[in-house]
Amino acid sequence: MVEQGATVHDRLKAIVGDANVLSARDDVAPYLTDWRDRYHGATLAVVKPATTREVSAVVAMCAQSGIAIVPQGGNTGMCGGATPDESGTQIVLSLVRMNRIRALDAANATLTVEAGVPLAVVQKAAADAGLFFPLSLAAEGSCTIGGNLSTNAGGTAVLRFGNARDLTLGLEVVLADGRIWNGLKALRKDNTGYDLKQLFIGGEGTLGVVTAATLKLFPAPRTRVTALCAVPTIDAAVTLLARMKSAMGDRLTGFELMSGFALSLSLKHHPALTDPLPGHPWYVLIQADDSAASAPLTAMAEAALADAVAEGAASDGVIAQSGEQALKLWSLRENISESQRREGPNIKHDISLPVSAIPAFMAECGDLLAKAFPASRLVAFGHLGDGNLHYNLSGPEGVAARSFLANAEAANRIVHDCVARFHGSFSAEHGVGQLKRAELQRYKSAVEVDLMRAVKAALDPSNLMNPGKVL
Repeated sequence: MVEQGATVHDRLKAIVGDANVLSARDDVAPYLTDWRDRYHGATLAVVKPATTREVSAVVAMCAQSGIAIVPQGGNTGMCGGATPDESGTQIVLSLVRMNRIRALDAANATLTVEAGVPLAVVQKAAADAGLFFPLSLAAEGSCTIGGNLSTNAGGTAVLRFGNARDLTLGLEVVLADGRIWNGLKALRKDNTGYDLKQLFIGGEGTLGVVTAATLKLFPAPRTRVTALCAVPTIDAAVTLLARMKSAMGDRLTGFELMSGFALSLSLKHHPALTDPLPGHPWYVLIQADDSAASAPLTAMAEAALADAVAEGAASDGVIAQSGEQALKLWSLRENISESQRREGPNIKHDISLPVSAIPAFMAECGDLLAKAFPASRLVAFGHLGDGNLHYNLSGPEGVAARSFLANAEAANRIVHDCVARFHGSFSAEHGVGQLKRAELQRYKSAVEVDLMRAVKAALDPSNLMNPGKVL
């Protein structure tokens, strides 16, 4: 049974301090709505611990009292995974005060940070040591490393460096009963049984609370080339990807696809930006890095792109001549999500496919959506290099949000059924949260779902860790 509110609040305040237990309406409001303003919840309290011991004590108290816990980082998620339900009986466990960098081992190229450290701060800590942490995404100024790990975030450098899972060597986790598992190893080889950290990466806080992580670092890039290319078709973009991989090898860090309409939204809602290659149906943003100061990346990129234009894989291209120009090119890509939000109602899909299947998928799914929703506008962009597309529908101009969003279930069915036919995934990097629970049941096999439920039951038998998310 849940104890009386005052008693629970007093016990929480005794653990984290009076100022760090929020319950007033205005104080808790920012924690109760997701970034997309799709989910709205209520809470018994927002609790803000500052140490792993405090997290442990809060979780243990909640376990004893039967109070569910919703872990939250920067609250930038796309699927409602960090938003409590409407019952008002759950607590939000905000980890933003757990923002310390615990250790940086330059010789071992590792960084140990707490879960509430913003991604941009992690990147800067690595850079200050002359090293590089490659995870990069549009929300990096506000998202936290704990949230990145909870959804196994991807971003723009997966092509070369992998997802958050690939960048993590060890974790510290508070389990559902309050025990602390210290798995903060900084080893690249440790073949001593089950790799337990992998259960919590991508677990969205449903199995335990990640409180710290040991991350891999890499040599800092000393040479970089960024190029924007216009391409006539999706097939041409895939051909260009193969050419750039062959020409640049593992120096190729990012290969981002943008439709002409997606780019137009970025320009519309960020008028300070300019389009260096107007009037094309598709664009690709390419980045290559090298840790050698003398690497001839620009010459290599120019030669590869010239060949691509000659062969018809690219229509035109421009190479940034300075860091400032490179940032402007990246701004065209990174502002698309925010621009689509400003444009109005939209139905989002975060999907992944074999790169080779993307042209056929785009043709088939695009035709199906055009027939079902002839007035909607397709906003397609994403990480073509690793097969991850943000394949979104924007509502017709002037149509009310509620009216257009009523089509979400039908649109999801068209897109996700098509993804399944091409052996893809309905969630590439945003997680499942609340938004895609039904999709998981629909597209995962019964065996997979049973195995996931078994893991959940073993680690959280009372279902108090972020209930109603994922499963």
